[in-house]
Amino acid sequence: MDRWVYFAGLYESKFEAYCAVMWVEADERIRGDVLPTEVQVYRTTHGKFGVRFRRDASAQISM
Repeated sequence: MDRWVYFAGLYESKFEAYCAVMWVEADERIRGDVLPTEVQVYRTTHGKFGVRFRRDASAQISM
C-alpha cells in the first residue's frame, strides 16, 4: 500500500470535504487512472476538514 496523498486545501465543513472526495473519485474514473483504494475525510487540530487517499499501484481500471 502506498503512502497517503493529501488533497490540496482544507474545508470549513465535512460536507465540503465529501464534495472534494467525490470530485477526486470522478476525476480518476474519467481519466482512467488508478482509482484510490482508500479515501478518508480527516479533521485537523484546528477544526478544519481535509481529504487524503491511498492508491494500490497494482489495481488498474479495465475499460
